[in-house]
Amino acid sequence: MDMEKPDLSEEQRLLASAARAFFAERSPVGRVRKLRDAPDAVGFSWELWKEMAELGWVGCHLPAELGGAGLGFTELCLVLEAAGRTLVPEPLVSTSLLAASFLVAAGEGRRVPEIARGEAVVAVAFQERGSRYDPQRIETRAAPDAAGFVLRGDKCHVLDGNVASSFIVSARTDEQYISLFLLDASTRGIEVTRQHRIDGRNAALMRLSDVRVTQEDLVGGLHQGGEVLERALDLAAIGLACEMLGSARAAFELTLEHLKSRKQFGVPIGSFQALQHRAARLYVELSLAGAAAFGAARAVDAGSHELSRLASLAKALCSDAFVSVANEAVQMHGGLGVTDEHDIGLYLKRARAADATFGDAAWHRARWAALGGY
Repeated sequence: MDMEKPDLSEEQRLLASAARAFFAERSPVGRVRKLRDAPDAVGFSWELWKEMAELGWVGCHLPAELGGAGLGFTELCLVLEAAGRTLVPEPLVSTSLLAASFLVAAGEGRRVPEIARGEAVVAVAFQERGSRYDPQRIETRAAPDAAGFVLRGDKCHVLDGNVASSFIVSARTDEQYISLFLLDASTRGIEVTRQHRIDGRNAALMRLSDVRVTQEDLVGGLHQGGEVLERALDLAAIGLACEMLGSARAAFELTLEHLKSRKQFGVPIGSFQALQHRAARLYVELSLAGAAAFGAARAVDAGSHELSRLASLAKALCSDAFVSVANEAVQMHGGLGVTDEHDIGLYLKRARAADATFGDAAWHRARWAALGGY
């Protein structure tokens, strides 16, 4: 089945094919289960992360003068889509996508070369309890003092925060304004507690207790964090949508194989009209989601002024499609689908976690409507 990306250049097709083959060989789906069940403090392979960087994929979208490959955002999304197919747990979303988007959007060069080389995991601490996907609803404060600022507050859902060497932290520097700070993980007053998510990916809680920072730790300038947040989270939503698309496509392909091979009453269950109708509906959902996701990715490279609406459209459609595919996949696999030994359940868990990351489908539908004046 190939309903994918008909308008890619030859170079982009080669990148997508190489990434898909690499992840299928080096990070098959079952690896997620092994990492989950092992007493592993990292949750992924540093060796594999470094190898991905050497291939140029970690920093493919980053400026060449900062150590990246200088390609487009679409190229990163092709790598993310390929990684999504096998649920690759390395920090592509937290660091290559989210943190790098923050740094580039802020015009900040620090940590970017280390990210491109696979030497640093940078986590973004912007969510708080009760914020409900709104990055502007924060209580963390940066109170001015003689040397700079003192940070106090709590953050949650910090992706890969348990292994990060640096953090980008949002804090309110005024009742109306937000600023961003780039901090080393070893900074005094930072307390990080690992979370165990349903999909096995890394996340953490963060407590900031009288963390003293200077003006040099600011990212993007004083009171400039709000605009950077909006831009970076739009890019993150698009990139994650492309990763979810890859996962949904892989789950759908597994289900089609099962429908063709599983027999009841002497015939493949895929010959039953009711299951054909359900599979056809999923095919249509995936086609629409793919058009939205890569349409948004290309819009980034084109400098579109409609980026926020396109980002919400892509995330809403890909969230809906992935959840629908995962639900139906488990149903169509029957008894196999509810066993932990079968890989299809891993896609269902990832669908639930990814839907709730960077805004769920309902939140992005409401945002899309609001941005359109509805």
